Amino acid sequence: MTGTISERVIEVFKKTQYLPDGKVTPESTFAELNIDSLDGLQIVFALEEEFGISIPDDAAKKFTTVQQAIDGVALLLDDAKQVKETASPELA
Repeated sequence: MTGTISERVIEVFKKTQYLPDGKVTPESTFAELNIDSLDGLQIVFALEEEFGISIPDDAAKKFTTVQQAIDGVALLLDDAKQVKETASPELA
């Protein structure tokens, strides 16, 4: 999937929760979208697959809005990029 991090995260929410276009915005809360803890796990797994990252359980439990998920993914992607850039050439 192509697009910005925000677009891709919103798309994951839409696909996993079968939500129509326009229903999910960065300001949307999990409560507004009727996302319970099991749905949240499904979203986390889908985000990990979409972005090739691992979201720590303690971080995932803090997500209560779509924006928090976007920010969390962006932070993890930035951390992964920095690790890759500082790795020795034979590990990269």
